[in-house]
Formats: sequence, C-alpha cells, structure tokens
Amino acid sequence: MRIINRSPSEWRLRVETVDDLWVLANVVRPGTGLAMLGERRDQTTAGEVGGRAKQAERKKMWIRLKVDRTEHQAFSETLRVHGVIEEAAFDVGLHHTHIVDLRDEVVVTAHPSLPQVDQDLLNESEAEAAQGQVALLVVEHDEMILYFVTGRGLRESATWTMRGGGKRGDIRQSEGVAAAFRNTTVHGLNEQLPPDMPLVLCGPGQAKDRMLRDLREAGHQRTMLSVATGMGGRGAANQVLSEGLAGELLAQHHMVKETALLDEAWRRISTGGAVAYGMSSIMAAIEEGAVETLLIAAEVLRSSTDGAWEKAVATLLAFGGAVVQCSLHHDAGEQLTGLGGAVALLRYAR
Repeated sequence: MRIINRSPSEWRLRVETVDDLWVLANVVRPGTGLAMLGERRDQTTAGEVGGRAKQAERKKMWIRLKVDRTEHQAFSETLRVHGVIEEAAFDVGLHHTHIVDLRDEVVVTAHPSLPQVDQDLLNESEAEAAQGQVALLVVEHDEMILYFVTGRGLRESATWTMRGGGKRGDIRQSEGVAAAFRNTTVHGLNEQLPPDMPLVLCGPGQAKDRMLRDLREAGHQRTMLSVATGMGGRGAANQVLSEGLAGELLAQHHMVKETALLDEAWRRISTGGAVAYGMSSIMAAIEEGAVETLLIAAEVLRSSTDGAWEKAVATLLAFGGAVVQCSLHHDAGEQLTGLGGAVALLRYAR
C-alpha cells in the first residue's frame, strides 16, 4: 500500500498488491466513505435518434460512496465496494458499486477519524510494501509447486508435474526424463518470476539441490537458497515459515513473524503455558494487564457491533501490550479460526 496523504479523517491510498485489497476490505467498513474514479450512465443523454433508441452515455467522474458492504476473495485482484452515492456529478442517493483494482487510487474517509486499528493496519501495509514478495518452490523428484510468500498469506501460483517415466526402467532414460522435467520448470519460473525476486527451494531429498544447480546454469542471478524439509507439498512450505528455515531471507517478513507467534501459542496451549483463548478469558487477562501479545484475526477484531474487541485493544495498548492483526489466508491463520479468531500470549500463567 502506498499512502499518498493522510489526516485523522481522510486517507488517500494507492493499491499496489493483492494484500492491499485485503487491507482495504477490512478498513472500508459500513458507514465509511470510499471515493475513486468511476462511471455512471447519464440518462439525460438517452433518447431517440433517427427513429432508433439511443443508449445513455457512460461518463467517468469522481464518486464518493457511503459504504454498505464489501466483497473480496483471498488473493483476487479486485475488491467490490457497494454503497450509496454521497458525492458525484449526478445520481446522488442512488446505489453504486466501485470495483477496486491494482494500481487504483482511492480516498477513505471516516468521521471524526479513522479508527486506530484501521490506521495501524494501513501503516503496517505500507511498511510491508518495502519487504516485497519472496517465491518458495517446493521441489520433489516428480512434482514442483511454486508459492508466493506475501505479507498476508501463502499463495499457490503454479504446479509442474512429471507425467510418465522417470520412476523405473532404464536409468539413462529415467535421468533424461527427470532432466527434461527440471528444464521445463526452469523455463516456467522465468515466466512466473521477476528477475530480482528471491527464491527459496525446499523439500526432502536431493532434488532441490539439483534444481538449484540447473537454475544457476540457466543464468538465474536472483538470491536463491536451498533448505531441507521433512515433507513435501504445502507442508514443506509451512515448515519453512514456521521453523524459520530460510534464515535472514524471510526473518523480517510479516507472515513469518505472525506464523511463529501462532506456533508459540499452539505450543503453550499443548503444554498448559501462559496463554488465553476464548473471548471472556482473553478480556479478563487484558483487564489484569497479563496479555503480552494479542493475536487476532483482522475480521474478528472488527466483528463486534458494540466495538468490544476494539475497546479491549485500546486497554491492552495502554498496558504496554502488542496487537497483531492476523490474516486467515495461511494454514496457521486457519487454525486461529478454531479458537474463535483470537489467542493471547500472556506475561505469566493464570
């Protein structure tokens, strides 16, 4: 996210990644204002010409909505925002839908000011933009899966599979099939990845190291790292993130930090450690000043109609605690749903 201008009640933003659309979907709540360029049909230009009906012309204009609801799918490149027109050249008071795409510029307004949790999420999104994406290739002898590690999730991008041969029969033929398969994947990665995007290769066995050699021989100059995992598939990608196997390459990445904190929460739950889950238990711990870090799904934080979670967060911050607004679009985040969308790491066991 690029923050072009900000004030307590108005933020001008440029959408740069699919993660930014997820952020906007959480920030743009019912009652919030969202303005951007849009199109409406000008009914005054409709009529009849030469005995034939003339369709109303579509005119581009600045349209500000009072938001009713949003629609967004994980990792999609559009966000639909529905609402009532508050400001436009015409049709004020009618319903309209803004479709927000990558590289669009929008203005978000709220009175008297944008809630602090929303400001925090926007600021985090701007900071994450400097980190950039990292690609993660899970390598097995007959299948390779490419993921993108974004600030808010693990997105599967492409899969290459070796069909027929390579597992038995003449060894020279098998090696030739395997080499051709790796070569196909090398060319596929050239099409999928920008030349400067870092790449982590992971998986069990030696296939990842052979793939790394092939990439270097093909001229890949990007930062590349090979790490061993005890499994293949998506589980290998999750192991790299949760155990910090990529070292400094991913150490400062938001999702890696988030995953590590959630894994620590699961460990404490399994060992009876300093942790709280369930809304009433977490609220009580916050009031005691016992919460060190609250991990809460961004959607859950904004879900209570009375603002109970947001008030609790304000109390937590006053006690010097920290809040991490989590995404549910990765495996560790999905586990958070089973605990009601929130878990707290405590300063001491209660």
